[in-house]
Amino acid sequence: MVFFHFPWSVEPHPFMTLVAALQMTSGNRVEANLEQAERLIAEAAERGARLAVLPENFALMAGSDAERRAAAEPDGRGPIQDFLAAAARRHGLWLVGGTIPLQAPAGKVYAACLLYDARGERVARYDKVHLFDVQLGNGEQYFESNGIEAGGSPVVAQTPFGSIGLSVCYDVRFPELYRRLIDQGAEILVVPSAFTAYTGRAHWETLVRARAIENSVYVVAAAQTGRHPNGRETHGDSMIVGPWGEVIARLPQGSGVVLAQCELGQVRQVRRQLPSIEHRRFR
Repeated sequence: MVFFHFPWSVEPHPFMTLVAALQMTSGNRVEANLEQAERLIAEAAERGARLAVLPENFALMAGSDAERRAAAEPDGRGPIQDFLAAAARRHGLWLVGGTIPLQAPAGKVYAACLLYDARGERVARYDKVHLFDVQLGNGEQYFESNGIEAGGSPVVAQTPFGSIGLSVCYDVRFPELYRRLIDQGAEILVVPSAFTAYTGRAHWETLVRARAIENSVYVVAAAQTGRHPNGRETHGDSMIVGPWGEVIARLPQGSGVVLAQCELGQVRQVRRQLPSIEHRRFR
Protein backbone atom coordinates (compact mmCIF):
# COMPACT_ATOMS: atom_id res chain seq x y z
CA MET A 1 0.00 0.00 0.00
CA VAL A 2 1.28 3.47 -0.90
CA PHE A 3 0.38 6.51 1.21
CA PHE A 4 0.34 10.08 -0.05
CA HIS A 5 0.69 13.38 1.78
CA PHE A 6 -2.03 15.91 1.01
CA PRO A 7 -1.40 19.64 0.43
CA TRP A 8 -3.38 20.41 3.59
CA SER A 9 -3.70 19.08 7.10
CA VAL A 10 -6.29 16.31 7.13
CA GLU A 11 -8.70 16.67 10.02
CA PRO A 12 -9.52 13.54 12.04
CA HIS A 13 -12.94 12.22 11.11
CA PRO A 14 -15.04 9.40 12.56
CA PHE A 15 -16.25 8.16 9.18
CA MET A 16 -13.43 5.82 8.23
CA THR A 17 -13.77 2.34 6.84
CA LEU A 18 -11.53 -0.28 5.29
CA VAL A 19 -12.65 -1.17 1.77
CA ALA A 20 -11.48 -3.95 -0.55
CA ALA A 21 -11.35 -4.35 -4.32
CA LEU A 22 -11.25 -8.02 -5.32
CA GLN A 23 -9.39 -8.99 -8.49
CA MET A 24 -10.27 -12.23 -10.29
CA THR A 25 -9.63 -14.28 -13.42
CA SER A 26 -13.11 -15.68 -13.99
CA GLY A 27 -13.96 -18.44 -16.44
CA ASN A 28 -17.09 -20.07 -17.82
CA ARG A 29 -17.81 -22.34 -14.81
CA VAL A 30 -20.02 -20.55 -12.31
CA GLU A 31 -19.25 -22.90 -9.43
CA ALA A 32 -15.49 -22.49 -9.80
CA ASN A 33 -15.83 -18.72 -10.04
CA LEU A 34 -17.91 -18.60 -6.88
CA GLU A 35 -15.29 -20.65 -5.05
CA GLN A 36 -12.62 -18.16 -6.13
CA ALA A 37 -14.84 -15.25 -5.06
CA GLU A 38 -15.50 -16.84 -1.66
CA ARG A 39 -11.77 -17.15 -0.97
CA LEU A 40 -11.19 -13.49 -1.77
CA ILE A 41 -14.21 -12.28 0.23
CA ALA A 42 -13.02 -14.32 3.21
CA GLU A 43 -9.53 -12.83 2.93
CA ALA A 44 -10.93 -9.31 2.74
CA ALA A 45 -13.07 -9.92 5.83
CA GLU A 46 -10.19 -11.46 7.77
CA ARG A 47 -8.12 -8.36 7.02
CA GLY A 48 -10.84 -6.09 8.37
CA ALA A 49 -12.73 -4.89 5.29
CA ARG A 50 -16.27 -3.62 5.84
CA LEU A 51 -16.99 -3.22 2.12
CA ALA A 52 -15.79 -5.58 -0.62
CA VAL A 53 -16.26 -5.05 -4.36
CA LEU A 54 -16.18 -7.94 -6.84
CA PRO A 55 -15.31 -7.33 -10.52
CA GLU A 56 -17.64 -7.32 -13.50
CA ASN A 57 -18.58 -10.84 -14.69
CA PHE A 58 -17.17 -12.31 -11.49
CA ALA A 59 -19.52 -15.31 -11.60
CA LEU A 60 -19.31 -15.94 -15.35
CA MET A 61 -16.96 -14.76 -18.07
CA ALA A 62 -19.21 -16.00 -20.85
CA GLY A 63 -18.00 -17.10 -24.23
CA SER A 64 -21.29 -16.28 -25.98
CA ASP A 65 -24.63 -14.57 -25.52
CA ALA A 66 -26.26 -18.00 -25.33
CA GLU A 67 -23.99 -19.01 -22.45
CA ARG A 68 -24.87 -15.80 -20.62
CA ARG A 69 -28.61 -16.33 -21.18
CA ALA A 70 -28.38 -19.89 -19.87
CA ALA A 71 -26.88 -18.62 -16.59
CA ALA A 72 -29.30 -15.70 -16.19
CA GLU A 73 -31.34 -15.70 -13.01
CA PRO A 74 -34.75 -14.19 -12.23
CA ASP A 75 -34.47 -11.08 -10.10
CA GLY A 76 -34.23 -11.99 -6.43
CA ARG A 77 -33.42 -15.69 -6.58
CA GLY A 78 -30.85 -18.07 -8.00
CA PRO A 79 -27.52 -19.61 -7.01
CA ILE A 80 -25.40 -16.53 -7.72
CA GLN A 81 -27.70 -14.20 -5.77
CA ASP A 82 -27.94 -16.75 -2.96
CA PHE A 83 -24.15 -16.90 -2.86
CA LEU A 84 -23.79 -13.12 -2.58
CA ALA A 85 -26.35 -12.88 0.21
CA ALA A 86 -24.80 -15.76 2.15
CA ALA A 87 -21.24 -14.47 1.71
CA ALA A 88 -22.13 -10.99 2.94
CA ARG A 89 -23.94 -12.44 5.95
CA ARG A 90 -21.30 -15.06 6.76
CA HIS A 91 -18.42 -12.59 6.66
CA GLY A 92 -20.30 -9.64 8.14
CA LEU A 93 -19.46 -7.10 5.42
CA TRP A 94 -21.20 -5.09 2.72
CA LEU A 95 -20.68 -6.68 -0.67
CA VAL A 96 -20.89 -5.31 -4.20
CA GLY A 97 -21.64 -8.21 -6.53
CA GLY A 98 -19.74 -6.96 -9.58
CA THR A 99 -22.23 -7.87 -12.29
CA ILE A 100 -24.38 -10.93 -12.69
CA PRO A 101 -26.76 -11.83 -15.55
CA LEU A 102 -30.40 -11.27 -14.64
CA GLN A 103 -33.26 -12.14 -16.97
CA ALA A 104 -34.47 -9.36 -19.28
CA PRO A 105 -37.08 -9.13 -22.05
CA ALA A 106 -36.56 -10.37 -25.59
CA GLY A 107 -34.08 -13.08 -24.65
CA LYS A 108 -31.48 -10.65 -23.33
CA VAL A 109 -30.00 -10.23 -19.85
CA TYR A 110 -29.31 -7.29 -17.59
CA ALA A 111 -25.73 -6.83 -16.39
CA ALA A 112 -26.82 -6.20 -12.81
CA CYS A 113 -24.58 -4.82 -10.07
CA LEU A 114 -26.06 -5.82 -6.70
CA LEU A 115 -25.25 -4.42 -3.25
CA TYR A 116 -25.83 -6.49 -0.11
CA ASP A 117 -25.56 -5.35 3.49
CA ALA A 118 -23.76 -7.22 6.26
CA ARG A 119 -26.95 -9.15 7.12
CA GLY A 120 -27.14 -10.50 3.58
CA GLU A 121 -30.06 -8.28 2.56
CA ARG A 122 -30.01 -6.77 -0.90
CA VAL A 123 -30.20 -2.99 -0.66
CA ALA A 124 -29.55 -1.84 -4.24
CA ARG A 125 -29.51 -2.97 -7.86
CA TYR A 126 -27.93 -1.09 -10.75
CA ASP A 127 -28.19 -2.30 -14.34
CA LYS A 128 -25.21 -1.33 -16.51
CA VAL A 129 -26.25 1.65 -18.62
CA HIS A 130 -23.45 2.02 -21.17
CA LEU A 131 -22.88 -1.07 -23.30
CA PHE A 132 -19.52 -1.88 -24.87
CA ASP A 133 -20.20 -1.90 -28.64
CA VAL A 134 -16.77 -1.28 -30.16
CA GLN A 135 -14.32 -2.37 -32.84
CA LEU A 136 -10.83 -1.85 -31.47
CA GLY A 137 -7.67 -1.04 -33.39
CA ASN A 138 -6.11 -4.41 -32.55
CA GLY A 139 -8.94 -6.33 -34.24
CA GLU A 140 -10.99 -7.09 -31.12
CA GLN A 141 -14.69 -6.33 -31.33
CA TYR A 142 -17.48 -6.46 -28.79
CA PHE A 143 -21.21 -5.90 -29.18
CA GLU A 144 -22.71 -6.13 -25.71
CA SER A 145 -26.05 -4.74 -26.87
CA ASN A 146 -26.64 -7.93 -28.89
CA GLY A 147 -27.24 -9.83 -25.67
CA ILE A 148 -27.49 -7.27 -22.87
CA GLU A 149 -30.36 -4.89 -22.15
CA ALA A 150 -29.14 -1.48 -20.99
CA GLY A 151 -30.29 -0.04 -17.69
CA GLY A 152 -31.69 3.45 -17.46
CA SER A 153 -31.16 4.92 -14.01
CA PRO A 154 -28.22 5.92 -11.80
CA VAL A 155 -28.23 4.35 -8.34
CA VAL A 156 -26.83 5.66 -5.05
CA ALA A 157 -27.14 3.58 -1.87
CA GLN A 158 -26.88 4.75 1.73
CA THR A 159 -24.52 2.74 3.94
CA PRO A 160 -23.15 3.13 7.47
CA PHE A 161 -19.86 4.36 5.99
CA GLY A 162 -21.09 6.79 3.33
CA SER A 163 -23.19 7.01 0.18
CA ILE A 164 -22.09 4.64 -2.59
CA GLY A 165 -22.65 5.31 -6.29
CA LEU A 166 -22.80 2.18 -8.44
CA SER A 167 -21.33 1.93 -11.95
CA VAL A 168 -19.81 -0.73 -14.22
CA CYS A 169 -16.74 -0.82 -16.49
CA TYR A 170 -17.55 1.06 -19.73
CA ASP A 171 -19.57 3.54 -17.66
CA VAL A 172 -16.27 5.03 -16.50
CA ARG A 173 -15.91 6.75 -19.90
CA PHE A 174 -19.09 8.79 -19.34
CA PRO A 175 -18.48 11.51 -16.74
CA GLU A 176 -22.06 12.76 -16.90
CA LEU A 177 -23.21 9.57 -15.14
CA TYR A 178 -20.89 10.30 -12.21
CA ARG A 179 -22.14 13.89 -11.97
CA ARG A 180 -25.62 12.44 -11.53
CA LEU A 181 -24.28 10.14 -8.81
CA ILE A 182 -22.60 12.91 -6.81
CA ASP A 183 -25.67 15.11 -7.21
CA GLN A 184 -27.51 12.26 -5.48
CA GLY A 185 -24.96 12.33 -2.66
CA ALA A 186 -22.32 9.77 -3.66
CA GLU A 187 -19.06 9.94 -1.68
CA ILE A 188 -17.64 6.58 -2.77
CA LEU A 189 -17.90 5.31 -6.35
CA VAL A 190 -17.50 1.64 -7.25
CA VAL A 191 -16.44 0.52 -10.73
CA PRO A 192 -16.44 -3.28 -11.10
CA SER A 193 -14.80 -3.88 -14.47
CA ALA A 194 -13.47 -6.26 -17.09
CA PHE A 195 -11.41 -3.80 -19.13
CA THR A 196 -9.69 -5.27 -22.16
CA ALA A 197 -5.91 -5.46 -21.99
CA TYR A 198 -5.71 -3.18 -25.05
CA THR A 199 -7.91 -0.36 -23.73
CA GLY A 200 -6.71 -0.86 -20.17
CA ARG A 201 -3.09 -0.16 -21.00
CA ALA A 202 -4.12 3.08 -22.70
CA HIS A 203 -6.88 4.46 -20.51
CA TRP A 204 -7.74 2.54 -17.33
CA GLU A 205 -5.74 4.43 -14.70
CA THR A 206 -6.37 7.80 -16.34
CA LEU A 207 -10.13 7.27 -16.38
CA VAL A 208 -10.40 5.95 -12.83
CA ARG A 209 -8.31 8.78 -11.42
CA ALA A 210 -10.19 11.38 -13.48
CA ARG A 211 -13.53 10.26 -12.05
CA ALA A 212 -12.08 10.60 -8.53
CA ILE A 213 -10.54 14.03 -9.16
CA GLU A 214 -13.46 15.71 -10.90
CA ASN A 215 -15.97 14.46 -8.32
CA SER A 216 -13.79 14.64 -5.19
CA VAL A 217 -14.65 11.07 -4.21
CA TYR A 218 -13.07 7.72 -3.48
CA VAL A 219 -13.19 5.27 -6.38
CA VAL A 220 -13.01 1.53 -5.74
CA ALA A 221 -12.23 -0.15 -9.07
CA ALA A 222 -12.26 -3.97 -8.96
CA ALA A 223 -11.06 -5.63 -12.15
CA GLN A 224 -10.80 -8.87 -14.03
CA THR A 225 -7.21 -9.84 -14.91
CA GLY A 226 -5.29 -12.12 -17.24
CA ARG A 227 -6.26 -14.63 -19.92
CA HIS A 228 -9.73 -16.18 -19.69
CA PRO A 229 -10.98 -19.50 -21.12
CA ASN A 230 -13.07 -17.65 -23.73
CA GLY A 231 -9.84 -16.20 -25.17
CA ARG A 232 -10.35 -12.72 -23.80
CA GLU A 233 -7.50 -10.93 -22.01
CA THR A 234 -8.31 -8.37 -19.33
CA HIS A 235 -6.11 -5.63 -17.94
CA GLY A 236 -6.35 -6.05 -14.18
CA ASP A 237 -4.78 -3.26 -12.10
CA SER A 238 -7.53 -3.07 -9.49
CA MET A 239 -7.10 0.12 -7.51
CA ILE A 240 -8.53 2.35 -4.85
CA VAL A 241 -8.16 6.06 -5.58
CA GLY A 242 -8.62 8.94 -3.14
CA PRO A 243 -10.52 12.20 -3.63
CA TRP A 244 -7.34 14.08 -4.55
CA GLY A 245 -6.74 11.57 -7.38
CA GLU A 246 -3.98 9.65 -5.62
CA VAL A 247 -3.75 5.87 -6.09
CA ILE A 248 -3.85 4.65 -2.51
CA ALA A 249 -3.51 0.94 -3.28
CA ARG A 250 -3.42 -1.28 -6.36
CA LEU A 251 -2.84 -4.81 -7.62
CA PRO A 252 -1.40 -4.78 -11.16
CA GLN A 253 -1.87 -8.48 -11.99
CA GLY A 254 -3.10 -11.76 -10.58
CA SER A 255 -6.03 -12.64 -8.37
CA GLY A 256 -6.05 -11.00 -4.97
CA VAL A 257 -7.33 -8.34 -2.61
CA VAL A 258 -6.60 -4.60 -2.61
CA LEU A 259 -7.29 -2.80 0.70
CA ALA A 260 -7.38 0.86 1.70
CA GLN A 261 -8.93 3.12 4.30
CA CYS A 262 -11.62 5.49 3.01
CA GLU A 263 -12.11 8.55 5.20
CA LEU A 264 -15.12 10.67 4.36
CA GLY A 265 -13.50 13.57 6.16
CA GLN A 266 -11.06 13.77 3.25
CA VAL A 267 -13.91 13.87 0.72
CA ARG A 268 -15.53 16.76 2.54
CA GLN A 269 -12.25 18.56 3.07
CA VAL A 270 -11.29 18.36 -0.61
CA ARG A 271 -14.73 19.60 -1.61
CA ARG A 272 -14.47 22.46 0.87
CA GLN A 273 -10.96 23.59 -0.08
CA LEU A 274 -11.32 23.05 -3.84
CA PRO A 275 -15.07 23.49 -4.46
CA SER A 276 -15.06 22.81 -8.20
CA ILE A 277 -18.35 20.92 -7.96
CA GLU A 278 -20.07 24.05 -6.70
CA HIS A 279 -18.45 26.13 -9.47
CA ARG A 280 -20.16 24.26 -12.31
CA ARG A 281 -21.86 26.55 -14.81
CA PHE A 282 -23.71 23.86 -16.77
CA ARG A 283 -25.84 21.15 -15.17
